[in-house]
Amino acid sequence: MAKPKQLRDQSVEELKAQYRECSKDMYNINNENRTAKKVEKPHLMRAKKKERAQVMTILREKGGRKVWSEI
Repeated sequence: MAKPKQLRDQSVEELKAQYRECSKDMYNINNENRTAKKVEKPHLMRAKKKERAQVMTILREKGGRKVWSEI
């Protein structure tokens, strides 16, 4: 997980890619939980949610609503 300072140094495109990656990872973890009924590393879902929220916050700071319409 990146620190907020590192996230602020990234470009908007990099942040969007990281947001998509986090969402994809969350989806895969959720699917694993539904099919196997047991996740090997349950702490990863919480970490991914937190990381995605940090990325969303930085994106809002950088571009406001304009950035969200492009995701």
